[in-house]
Formats: sequence, structure tokens, C-alpha cells
Amino acid sequence: MKSSRGVLAKQSGDGRKFLKERRVFMNALVLAILCYAAFVLAYNTYGKFVGHKLFELGTSKKATPAHTMEDGVDYVPTKKSILFGHHYTSIAGTGPIVGPAIGVIWGWVPAVIWVVLGSIFMGAVHDFGSLVISERNEGKSMGEVTKDIVGPTSKNLFLAVIFFLLLIVIAIFAMIIGKLFIMYPAAVFPVWMEIPIAMALGYLVYKKGKKVGPLSIVAIILMYVTIWMGARFFNGASPETIMGMPAIMFWLSVLFVYAFIASVMPVQRLLQPRDYMNSHELLIAMGLLILGLVFVRPEIVAPAVRTNVPGAPGSMVPLLFITIACGAISGFHSLVSSGTSSKQLDKEEDAMFIGYGSMLLEGALAILVIVACTAGLGDSAAWTARYADWASASGLGAKLGAFIDGGASFLTGLGLSVAFARTILAVFVVSFAATTLDTATRIQRYVVAEIATDMKIKPLQGKYGATAFAVLSALALAMARDGGAGAMILWPLFGASNQLLAALSLMVITVYLAKRDKPVIYTGIPMVFMMVMTGWGMINNLIAYYNSANYLLLIIGVIILVLEVWMIIESYKAVKYYRDNKVTKKQEA
Repeated sequence: MKSSRGVLAKQSGDGRKFLKERRVFMNALVLAILCYAAFVLAYNTYGKFVGHKLFELGTSKKATPAHTMEDGVDYVPTKKSILFGHHYTSIAGTGPIVGPAIGVIWGWVPAVIWVVLGSIFMGAVHDFGSLVISERNEGKSMGEVTKDIVGPTSKNLFLAVIFFLLLIVIAIFAMIIGKLFIMYPAAVFPVWMEIPIAMALGYLVYKKGKKVGPLSIVAIILMYVTIWMGARFFNGASPETIMGMPAIMFWLSVLFVYAFIASVMPVQRLLQPRDYMNSHELLIAMGLLILGLVFVRPEIVAPAVRTNVPGAPGSMVPLLFITIACGAISGFHSLVSSGTSSKQLDKEEDAMFIGYGSMLLEGALAILVIVACTAGLGDSAAWTARYADWASASGLGAKLGAFIDGGASFLTGLGLSVAFARTILAVFVVSFAATTLDTATRIQRYVVAEIATDMKIKPLQGKYGATAFAVLSALALAMARDGGAGAMILWPLFGASNQLLAALSLMVITVYLAKRDKPVIYTGIPMVFMMVMTGWGMINNLIAYYNSANYLLLIIGVIILVLEVWMIIESYKAVKYYRDNKVTKKQEA
């Protein structure tokens, strides 16, 4: 490994300054191996400590809510391997692709360090803790759990933040899928063919009692046959209009109808088997990318550290910790853990593999994305062309394209055609985005129903009314701007708000541990770190919104920040009340 300091890279364009870059030459394969070794070691050491010593997994003989509250729709006891696939694909989506693909603009070293350390000590603990706490509280959402652990006021504050975030997620992911269908038309056929294949798999496993192992192999083979067919027969130019509608509007309409149906269907009919298939798709795609790394053995051409990025809305700290969320830590994961996965947990002991393990696997995916975007785009000039400034690096479509094109360069090293390689990765990205879309819609249905119950709005308490409200509100947001990009109006708030949710979830977990007389340092330090970084980032955003007279984002941002501070105060009061009562009881004894 060689290193050189003070390398100056001049950027083209009037008025641009020289950028200080530190170059460290690293083989992409070696980097991936080191990171994966760290993940395996962490799971078998720190993960087991958190699971068995901190949360005392396996000490309770109580049945999980999946058994005690089984309803055949949401509460369904599920095999560990199947639930792992469902949980993992739900938390992953395009998050661990877009975030790292943008975050490498500050260099590969900060991105790698944050992904590895963030996953092990923050994200995995956050996801696992949310799953266990929800499972021990009848599979309730984080909002309901907050009411029981912190107080009723905190529940309403939490639900308000959750609804806002899910509203953006549903609208933005529908737009992303629609745009990817237009960018990569070969992906359309295989993505939609996943639905009948998955439903057939679910029917044979749950209704006919067939073994899931052999059937999953057949399903994944059929899936890759459809990918080959898409690359072979549907790889033409995308039509500008479909059925008389602009293509993006057509896809948005179809996707929101699909999200409604998927959300109200029993989870074992579509979501579980499709996500189980997608988890195998992920492992195969990751395996191919790693195999490509072995054969191609590319050098990382991006700078190790880049301290000055033209046009960036702030410095690397705190922006890096907001930009790279999924892959390190993400508040959305707590919603999946408590919204769907806790209702399907067969045994409490499975939570370690599903909660902690899934987050580490997401970190592994983020590392592959970092490698693809820093070693797969060609030489340093090609990388600089993609990452010249913040504007060129921060577009969602551009960064998904960077991963697909960079990853395809590894797959072509295995002898695959460019069209087939791109279709494999495009289907992979779209499949994960679709999983996040329907899971987010399902969770939003729970949130709407909880709010409607508290406010006594009867039409929205049932699953059909709540789902309709979730879908229509997201559709209205998407249509607020031409091209279905209405969610982009609120997108600048999403990163900081999502990470604030992670901090708040860690806070609830910390209060939970404090009430059980467990050490709080393991969740307390990550909680404080995330609160500082995301609060710092949010304040920077508010200043920028004020200076640019963007009063809509300013008002919403202030509301979110106030809700966070309010929840912190409520949590402090809860812990203080518990500790004071504990001292009083000891004195009386």
C-alpha cells in the first residue's frame, strides 16, 4: 500500500478552487475482505454480548406475539430463514446503495469507517433492540412501545415523526422505481414476474406443506430466466407514453395500486415469499460482484479523503453521517423491526440473527456499493467526472446508475454481456426498492390506524381505510410536482429526519434498559452521537432554508426539531421518575 499527501486535484469550471485530496492506493478485493472479516467477528463477539448479556435472549419461556396473537394476516409465526429474508430486504431497499454512492464524494476511507463501525456498534444494536422490545410488547410499533416505556405524550410525538417519514419514503420510492423502469426497461418484465413466482412459492409452502428449500431453488432459477429474457427481448428504448399517459405517471399509478394490494394481503402470501426470493437474489448478486472482484482485482481510483467538495451544503462532518444512513444506521429500520418483523418472530432467540445479522449484511452490501463506485467506474478521471461537485453526485438516479454501471464492470469480467450484467443489477435494485415501498405502506397502515384509534376516526381504523389513506396521501405528495417528483420537495428534510428517528429509537431502547437495571452505555453513546450529528445537520439545514427563503422546509424542520427536543425531555423525566422511585423503595425497605 502506498500513500501520498498533499495531492492537489484541479476541478474544471470557472471559480472552482483546488481541492485537497489524500490518495491511498488500495485493492478493492482486499478492502472488501477486511470489512467482511470485521462483520463476521463482530456478530460472534459484540453481537452475542448485546443479545445475551444486555437483552438476555432466551431467558423467557413466553411465546412470541406471532403465536399468542396469530391472525393469519400480520401475526404469523415464520421460520427464521424466511423472516430473515423478509426483514433484510425490507430494511435494505435502495438506501444502502444511494447513501454510500453519494457519501464516497468525501473519499472512500470516511465512508468505509462509518459503514463498518456504524453497522456494528450503532445500526445493528438499534435494529436488534427495536425488534426485541417490540416483541416483548405484543409486537407493538415503536410509537406504541414509546407510550408504554416513556409516556403517552411521547407516543403521539413519535407517531407524528414516523408518519412524516413514511409519507416521504412511499412517495420517493415509487418515483425511484418508476424512473428505474424508464432507465432500464429490461428490468420491467422480470420485476413483475417476481409476483406470480413468489405467490406460487407461498402457496406451495403454506398451503401444501412443501419444503421451502428445494422450491426456493426452483423459484430463483425461474427468476433469473426472466432476467435473461428481459435482457434479451425487452432491452429497447423506453416509451415516452404508456396507455396515453406519460411513462412516469403510468408507473406511479400502477405502483400505488400494487402497494395498496400488497399491504392488505396476508403477509405470507406475497411479502414473505417474495422477500425470501429477493434475499437469495441479493446473495447471488453479491456473490457475482465478489467473484468479479476476484477476477478483475481493480484498484480504488477515488481519493481516500476529500476535504472540500464544491457546492456541498456543509462540511463532511456532520453531512457524512446523514448522507449514509442505511448501511450504517437508519431510523426506518426501527419501523420495520417493530412494524412487521416482531409480529412474525417464531422464537425470541431468532431476533439475534434477524435483527443484528441483517444490519451487518446490509453493511456488507454498502461496502460493495462503495467499492463499485470507487473502483468500478474506470480511472480517476472517470471517477472525478461523476463526482466533480455536489450537484453531480447527489442525484438519486445518477447514483443508482453509478452503482449499476460500476458493478456491471465487475460482472463483465466474468464473461457476462453488458446488457445482462446491467439487467441483473437493475432488477436487484428495483426489487429491493419495491420491497421497501410495500413494507413502508404496510407500516404506514399501522401508524394511520393507531392515530385514527386515538382520535376516534372510525373509517381509518380498519386496514382498508388506513391503507387507502396511506396510499392516497403519498400519491398526492408525488403529484405535487411534475414528473411525480413531489416528494423531492420534502426530500432535503428526509436524511436528517430519518437519522433523528434513529436517535429517538435508541433513546427509547436506552430508557428500556435503564428500567431493567441494565448498562445503558452501549445504547446511550450511539444515541448521543446520533442526536449531536443529526441535530447539528438539521440546524445547518434550517439556517440554509432561512437564508434561501424556503419557508415550507423551514417550518417543517423546526417542527421536527421541536418534537425531538420534546421527546428528549419526556424520556429524561421517565428515567428520573424511575430512578427516584427506585431510591425511595430502597429507603423504605
